[in-house]
Amino acid sequence: MRPERVRLPFEVWALVAGGFSVALGYGVVAPALPQFALEFGVGAFAASAIVSAFALMRIVGAPLAGWVVGRLGERFTYTTGILIVAASTGAAAFAASYAQLIVLRGLGGIGSALFSIAATALLVKVSPPDARARVASLNAAGFLLGNLLGPVFGGLVAAFGIRAPFVFYFLTLLAAAIIVAVALRRSAFAAGGAKGGSEPSLPLSAALRVPQYRSLLLSVFVFGWASYGVRISVIPIFVALVFHGDAAQAAWVLAAYAAGNAILIFPSGRWSDTVGRKPMLIVGMAVLALAYLAFPASPATWAALAVMFVAGAGSSLVNPGQQAVLADVLAQRPGGNVVAAYSMMSDLGGVLGPLIAGAVVDFAGFGWAFALTAAMLAIAMLAWIAVPDSRRISIGAARPAS
Repeated sequence: MRPERVRLPFEVWALVAGGFSVALGYGVVAPALPQFALEFGVGAFAASAIVSAFALMRIVGAPLAGWVVGRLGERFTYTTGILIVAASTGAAAFAASYAQLIVLRGLGGIGSALFSIAATALLVKVSPPDARARVASLNAAGFLLGNLLGPVFGGLVAAFGIRAPFVFYFLTLLAAAIIVAVALRRSAFAAGGAKGGSEPSLPLSAALRVPQYRSLLLSVFVFGWASYGVRISVIPIFVALVFHGDAAQAAWVLAAYAAGNAILIFPSGRWSDTVGRKPMLIVGMAVLALAYLAFPASPATWAALAVMFVAGAGSSLVNPGQQAVLADVLAQRPGGNVVAAYSMMSDLGGVLGPLIAGAVVDFAGFGWAFALTAAMLAIAMLAWIAVPDSRRISIGAARPAS
């Protein structure tokens, strides 16, 4: 059966709608975050740490999120997490100092861990075996459409001041909480406990014995470093310091990445389900590495836009494939700790990427910071070359011994 003809569960559509709402608000606030930090008189390292603080607390909150999902279900975990992020984001709009801003972003990271792990756990649980990458592409497309439209709205919202994007994000987070809470109110899969199904949970120790899962952990770490760390934190600083641009100009550079991603996101899921995860992951990592290596040589904003468009296209090959590999390993079984480890490695990259790249910028310049990121992406590419395609995993191979 062709992947595009598989009927998708309604839970997928609910989470895609919620993800779009979250991404729309985040697309507005992301370009303003580092520049808002610069308003308090800090350097590139401290401004990048705003992004890292959020990701660091996601790591701290991930084990808790896995436990809550297992006990109380995805619906409760998702809604609670979204509301925590909304409250911290709304308060950040009124931050009077750098210390207040970084604490509030850290609190938001805990809520983000709750809702994102709940969403991922439910998506991999309900994904049909022949459409796992298609589900991942659809979910990514919801986020990417929000990220694409977010900077467009961001340019308008930024006209009301550097704090206005935080208020806008607060409102979109509330919308996401309402959408998912209502849509999943009767879902047996999202209920948790006995209602969530009778399949035994896959232990993390069993997943770690699967080579593809080990490569996946390295891959999402590097992807988090580049796409969720350096892209969100260092690129807006590059625009501000090298091109002397404002938050709106940085927003357009990030929008180019989202646009490139949107071009291939649906074909990428179809290719990953038919051709295989491995080819898409290898090519995508190679494209990303070359794009990040070229970015600091951009002579003007138009060149930065072009490079980020290419990087977004490479990202569209990587992102669905990674989630599809996770679904291949879990094979529609519960696995809160397996999902949590996947999320934690991505967030660890999101923590270390801005911190290390920001420090490199301060001491050696932007060229070295982006070259380091490109090298990390090349290492991830080699890791995928070294393992078989995850579609060949035997379901029994990943199960713990009885």
